[in-house]
Amino acid sequence: MDPFRVLPALFLVAASAALAADPAPVATRATADYVPPELAQLTKPASSELRELVERFTTDRAELERFYSVKYSALHLRRMREFYSAWQQRLGQVAFDTLGAEGRIDHTLLRTHLTYELRLLDREEARTREIAPLLPFAEEVAQLQESRRLMQPVEPKAAAASLDRMCKELEQARAGLEAGLKTEKEKGGGAKTEPGKDPAPAETKAAPIMATRIAAYRAANRLAELRKSLDDWFKHFDGYDPLFGWWTRAPYKALNDGLDGYAKFLREKVVGVEPGKDEPIIGDPIGRDGLMAELEHEMIAYTPEQLIDIANREFAWCDAEWKRAAREMGCGDDWKAALEKVKQDYVEPGRQPELVRDLALEAIKFVSDRKLVTIPPLAADMWRLRMLSPAEQKVSPFFLGGNDIFVSYPTDTMEEDQKVQSLRANNIHFARATVFHELLPGHHLQFYYLARVNQHRELFTTPFWIEGWALWWEFQLWDQGFPRSPQDRIGMLFWRTHRCARIIFSLNFHLGKWTPQQCIDFLVDRVGHERASATGEVRRSFNGDYSPLYQVGYMMGALQLRELHRELVTAGRMTDLQFHDGIMAGGCMSIEMVRAHLKQEKLPPDFKAGWRFAD
Repeated sequence: MDPFRVLPALFLVAASAALAADPAPVATRATADYVPPELAQLTKPASSELRELVERFTTDRAELERFYSVKYSALHLRRMREFYSAWQQRLGQVAFDTLGAEGRIDHTLLRTHLTYELRLLDREEARTREIAPLLPFAEEVAQLQESRRLMQPVEPKAAAASLDRMCKELEQARAGLEAGLKTEKEKGGGAKTEPGKDPAPAETKAAPIMATRIAAYRAANRLAELRKSLDDWFKHFDGYDPLFGWWTRAPYKALNDGLDGYAKFLREKVVGVEPGKDEPIIGDPIGRDGLMAELEHEMIAYTPEQLIDIANREFAWCDAEWKRAAREMGCGDDWKAALEKVKQDYVEPGRQPELVRDLALEAIKFVSDRKLVTIPPLAADMWRLRMLSPAEQKVSPFFLGGNDIFVSYPTDTMEEDQKVQSLRANNIHFARATVFHELLPGHHLQFYYLARVNQHRELFTTPFWIEGWALWWEFQLWDQGFPRSPQDRIGMLFWRTHRCARIIFSLNFHLGKWTPQQCIDFLVDRVGHERASATGEVRRSFNGDYSPLYQVGYMMGALQLRELHRELVTAGRMTDLQFHDGIMAGGCMSIEMVRAHLKQEKLPPDFKAGWRFAD
């Protein structure tokens, strides 16, 4: 099949071309329309008594982290632990009973956040101990940089001796790992000697160090941070103190070269990175206790196992809808056959930006006409589009969004199979279900409000609010009749099923039950992903900097908003417009705190999450 063949959606392409000929709204709207019509409202911000306190904490913490910049050194861990503990004590002195509803929300959020940060320090301290045999010089590197931060004078001869000692520690660690790898190989039957001959003499007398790929992956990442600290320390003194350079330049170069080689060794020999190939998906599972700490921080009153059960229940709803749409398309109950037809419905290369533009304008008009949420003119017009590079698409095979939208689509440098998979994964009906998620009324609208109201609550950023809101609009637009055909419904069902799958594969990974490969296979078999996009999705989930519950936040945040909508809008206590505008006005926080904000509940001082939103 020609991957650039334009299939039955020619009418959409033609409409897209026609619309693209018209000027964009931003080109015709009067600039004065971007100024709020009622400035008087802005003199009465809806905020809490503790706004300045939260802002002070955020700014002071950034100052400490800037100064104690060697993350997870003994000094960094001690100072941050003391800081959070002191804030806990001071927060306890606040006259809670005098606070209004918003002040109590901020007090609860900050109290929960401090507990969480202390638990994260415990986790990182344990991980640091685990990889200490791989990085025996780490604390000494930290002490060099930290003494410089304290402006203590450097003793060049002692510094040179320290660098030389670290070189030897690095060599010893590497030798121990090599011995450990050799031992593992021999256990697996990989090392043999000829009959009558003694084994070859060992290259080193170092005691074997046995390291998992995950530990080596952590160590390699920590090593990159240590190198930056060492480089910063050396450049600070070199050239300003003649004796410093005389003593340290040679041992510094030796250590720097050794760190280069050691990082390469860790990644290639222990982690398993093959030169010229994509990095393997390793990830860093946090275990059940870690997940429970994360859930408490997010104010989710369910266990990981219960969340998986909820995801499977939502999966069952999706399965029934898949079959219904497939039957309407003449595919019987074969949802994969229907999905295959949908995947072949893409625009020709070069036309994807036009499609995205038109879909964005359609969604804005759809929600505005129905008075579902307020979209200010500045939010409606001031977004941009950028195409993702082939390298970026290996991690982000679909759209990304926020202030702007980032679009995945084939480029002429991709291999043929990659082009076809990218076309299929970014077809018209998938796009129709994601453009509004990324732009309006999804993430772009969130970013608009986050920059303007209750900015102090950025500290409490959570995927349950960020991603839950965007997925909630997929629920809403489904119920409001936004999909016009069974093909459109399949486009939306693909993503809804994907959100269920994210809960299942990410929690099973962090529970230690699934490997990254099992997660990829699950996305291909159960959701219908292209294998390349499934691999990119799992890589982004585990090799990136996403929080362990990030993938859970989509569906669970949306389910929380669905239940809250039932409590307030379906029950007649609010309109859709009041509900959605109220969520945006409250700022980013756990959805249970959104619930308190919308209801203006006065929380008790010992509040603990207990909302069973999915029962």
